[in-house]
Amino acid sequence: MVKKRKHARADVSESDVLPTEHSSVLTRRPTLVEEIKQTADKLEKDGATRGDLKILSRALKELRYAFKVFTPYRRQRKVTVFGSARTPPEHPAYEQSLQFGQRMAAEGWMVLTGAGGGIMEGAHVGAGKKMSMGVNIMLPFEQDANYVINDDEKLVHLKYFFTRKLLFVKEVHAVALFPGGFGTQDEGFETLTLVQTGKRDIMPIVCIDEPGGTYWKNWQKFVEQELLDRELISQEDLSLYKVTDDTNEAVEEIMQFYSVYNSMRYVRKKLVLRLHQEPDDQFVERLNDEFGDIVESGQITKTAVHRLESDDEHLKELSRIAFHFNRRNLGRLRQMIDLINDELGEDAPDE
Repeated sequence: MVKKRKHARADVSESDVLPTEHSSVLTRRPTLVEEIKQTADKLEKDGATRGDLKILSRALKELRYAFKVFTPYRRQRKVTVFGSARTPPEHPAYEQSLQFGQRMAAEGWMVLTGAGGGIMEGAHVGAGKKMSMGVNIMLPFEQDANYVINDDEKLVHLKYFFTRKLLFVKEVHAVALFPGGFGTQDEGFETLTLVQTGKRDIMPIVCIDEPGGTYWKNWQKFVEQELLDRELISQEDLSLYKVTDDTNEAVEEIMQFYSVYNSMRYVRKKLVLRLHQEPDDQFVERLNDEFGDIVESGQITKTAVHRLESDDEHLKELSRIAFHFNRRNLGRLRQMIDLINDELGEDAPDE
């Protein structure tokens, strides 16, 4: 039985969504555009090869167009779904992906996939055309866009895996992994690596087996026996993801993560957590007692919105706590966010 917790409603307001850009110093757009032009001029001076120029040109074109497609939906919460393109509709994992897409769409989330068949198709069937987005990779086999997203304005076609993988992680607020091949494993480990190293803000990562399935359970054994036992990762890193064979539990894991916590941002070398519920002084003291090991200097304190957050105007009414994070123990930071959600979420008012 999944414990039901209070979380944000499906009809989220602007203050309920996560930003996707986090910079502590605001650089003007014309300056950034000029820097891109200067880089192009330097390529000419460097005598860059035609092959290198083709890669850069194509990558820039792909990203520019993709950003244009995603921009209208930046404040709409989204989940990326990874999984095999070869899973047939009659397979239990396909049905799981369909149920997951349906549940997330019902919560007001859009579903982003690689736009192919199998698990990707199932998630889009569940979410429906309106709540689906796709980033299709052009391959000579098995990767035509599925019938749900094909010819939709929210579908982007890409040549390079690296531009596609950037969008899968940059533009979303959660990741769900279903059984898949080399690509799914690659995408799963890369997402974990980016979160573990702080190159991507912490977000929920759920690994979903079919009911009674062993794909992710056996993967979990590998992680524990070959990575954790050899001290190649830390115990706390296991907090960065969840393995389950229950779709409802997977959805609840994602929704609970954003029940109190909203987003994070570094401002003047301090990590700021934006919260839907203001913690009292006693709870902040508890955070300092239990998570002092990740505070590089000073203490965790409540703070007001900073002027450098002016580009996140829609989040200005949220409560905030801030501290000098050591930027190493991301698993511990996830545990801290979980505690905030569990404890403050119980006191959150009904919406």
